[in-house]
Amino acid sequence: MATVQIGYSRTSTTDQKAGLDAQLRDLQAAGCTKVFKEQLSSVANERPELERALEFVREGDVLVVTKLDRLARSVADLVAITETLKAKGVELRILALNLDTSTPTGKLMLNLLGSIAEFERELMLERQREGIAKAKADGKYKGRAPTARSKVDEVLAMKAAGKKIADIQAALKISRASVFRILKEAA
Repeated sequence: MATVQIGYSRTSTTDQKAGLDAQLRDLQAAGCTKVFKEQLSSVANERPELERALEFVREGDVLVVTKLDRLARSVADLVAITETLKAKGVELRILALNLDTSTPTGKLMLNLLGSIAEFERELMLERQREGIAKAKADGKYKGRAPTARSKVDEVLAMKAAGKKIADIQAALKISRASVFRILKEAA
């Protein structure tokens, strides 16, 4: 069975026609026989053309993108995409990184990139926890003020006036659960 190369290209806006054209040119030069393209931000919850591409690829195919940021919006996103591809027996090729997961070196590079990003994230979270602990020790960190707890009197007054839970919730901009908790604690 011959290897089929399927391309995926994306730009964030429709104004980036030159960027999309360049990706399409590079994907065609790389030997892609079919290209899925879309023009929308990677932070959009849905990328229908990427979904179509992932659905379209078959065992033995290679999904080709010009740059990593055109494919994935985060390490978690990249991991999910590569797991989908792996389950289907499809390799990934990223032209700008000269990365091809059909080779041992390509697999290693992809794993290293993911591991480094995860390590950086853990370091950032550790620094954040240390900063919060120091701020608490210095009396400078109180956390956010509880919203509903400060509205106990208003909740009780509105309920005593015969207001419905939904009306109290909407008027005070607090959750339904908070209204019930305040009423339960006051009972």
